Amino acid sequence: MNYLSVESVSKSFNEKDLFTNISFGLSQGQKTGLVGINGSGKSTLLKILAGIEAPETGQVVFRKGINVAYLDQNPVLQDEDTILEAVFNTEGNTTLALIKSYEYQLRLIETGEVAEDTLHTLIEQLDNANAWDYESLVKQVLGKLGIERFDQKVGSLSGGQKKRVALARVLIEKPDLLIIDEPTNHLDIDSIEWLENYLANQQLTLLLVTHDRYFLDRVTNEIMELEGGKLYRYQGNYSHFLEKKLERAIQEKAEIEKARNLMRKELDWMRRQPKARGTKAKYRVDAFYDLKEKAGKKTADQKIQLNVNTTRQGGKILALKDIVLSLGGHLLIDRFSYIFKKRDSIGVIGKNGVGKTTFLNFLAGKIKPDSGLADYGQTTKIGYYTQEPFQFDSNQRVIDTVKEVAEVIKMSDGSELTASQLLNLFLFPPEMQYNVVGKLSGGERRRLQLLRVLIQNPNFLILDEPTNDLDLQTLNVLEAFLAGFNGSLLIASHDRYFIDKLVDHSFIFEGNGVIKDFPGNYSGYRQQESDTWVDKKQSDQKKLKKEKAKTSPEKKTRLSFKEKREFEELTVEIEVKEKEKEALMAQMNNGTMNHQELTEAAQKVARLDEEIELKTDRWLNLSEYV
Repeated sequence: MNYLSVESVSKSFNEKDLFTNISFGLSQGQKTGLVGINGSGKSTLLKILAGIEAPETGQVVFRKGINVAYLDQNPVLQDEDTILEAVFNTEGNTTLALIKSYEYQLRLIETGEVAEDTLHTLIEQLDNANAWDYESLVKQVLGKLGIERFDQKVGSLSGGQKKRVALARVLIEKPDLLIIDEPTNHLDIDSIEWLENYLANQQLTLLLVTHDRYFLDRVTNEIMELEGGKLYRYQGNYSHFLEKKLERAIQEKAEIEKARNLMRKELDWMRRQPKARGTKAKYRVDAFYDLKEKAGKKTADQKIQLNVNTTRQGGKILALKDIVLSLGGHLLIDRFSYIFKKRDSIGVIGKNGVGKTTFLNFLAGKIKPDSGLADYGQTTKIGYYTQEPFQFDSNQRVIDTVKEVAEVIKMSDGSELTASQLLNLFLFPPEMQYNVVGKLSGGERRRLQLLRVLIQNPNFLILDEPTNDLDLQTLNVLEAFLAGFNGSLLIASHDRYFIDKLVDHSFIFEGNGVIKDFPGNYSGYRQQESDTWVDKKQSDQKKLKKEKAKTSPEKKTRLSFKEKREFEELTVEIEVKEKEKEALMAQMNNGTMNHQELTEAAQKVARLDEEIELKTDRWLNLSEYV
């Protein structure tokens, strides 16, 4: 069943063609990842599908009757709403609308503005919709995404927290077709793994843009790539896509070489023929220009090959002793000590809010510790790539932002590169270098920000979420550069693939000021956690068996007189409690109770449920010996 049809859609931005006459469809149950370099038009395409932007040509058609949800990279929420109100503020979802109306009516009744009997019809509708556990579902999803204070105003949230609230809202809608742009940004690793499992197991159609390669591998069953204004489709996950893309690149290279060989013959024919175009065979002239276009294609992707000369490191890098650091009265680091060594590659891992970024800011010299000593080596030169985007002057030319740092950069082999050559290696061709920064996409700005850090020749690199907004091509080459980096490296990232590939040990932020130094990468840490949990469970089971053996020397074969009497009494008591609960539920549903009586009745039903459960458990235990 086809949910979405895109036919001959084209779009340009700042006189640059993003994509031309692309067509594709999404079928029910399809889970597609959209990839491409920064500036190729991925986010723009999603906005066209969501109806936020209009295509220049073509049309987008959704199947009638399906529920479509879209999550932007920068969602807009109402600042005056609480988090719960922001999640409930969803058009087109009847269940959520009923819950929101119920919460609103309760507030009006408490203030005396509405009579209590107006609730009864609404309660009946909620019963019919099986909606009573919906609010607990909302809180569960928010909790999994790291949001705990549900009454907090949206206006007081950070950009990352707002993104998580908006993500919770689209997930709770349970749409037929979900379109999301970079859902893993601003999530910690635990939340990413929960979202990964959730989307992989949901029966929905999905189109997403993400740079998280583990996420693409485990969630998607198709990859679409935007490249050179065209759309290429590959069945399978991201690993399969890489194999097929390489095959396509090899085939294209062979075709281009063949076209270039033929081009030489055709060019000689064009030169030998009379200049008057009308005297030449028109079909052959047209074929010549088609051939010329094909032969002019580049045979390989542009790549970042940046081997910047690193400032020499001395014997002392950085020694931390008994560092204590708190923020807003909350202890983040408690007496942490560590001596950094040459070529240390350390991953910083932990949930949001445990102090990872604060720790990096401290190491970069942006904040001071409450106590403790940080002893930096005389030759230690720190380069800090922050999570917060650099505030470029939108009217400044791209090349000038680099010349601010250095006009000529020395490479590790002794050669020198000009700012223009360096930008070209960093996927900023000459025509982009003299554009103003305001015309760059978000990902292109982050790439420029990263370049400004790397060309300062640091020997101690601190990277805070470097993978956010970078395309997969840039990430692959950045990983290659960092793998050969001769200095010390400290990375805080939620990108598990990135961390696994680059670090040899990890600082695990466990909360309450505790930092654990683990000798391995993220996957190694998770495996140890899993093994520890299994060992503990097996140990607990053995311990329980031993205790049971001590306390139960003989297996019971029949009930004592006292137990028989207890069994008979329980049979009667359970029946009485069940009837009492049934009568109370009937009263709650007949519309005669006011709000206070309804609340008291609900509390009594909950107590009855607990009593019935306890008595039933005991009755079942005794019944084995009757």
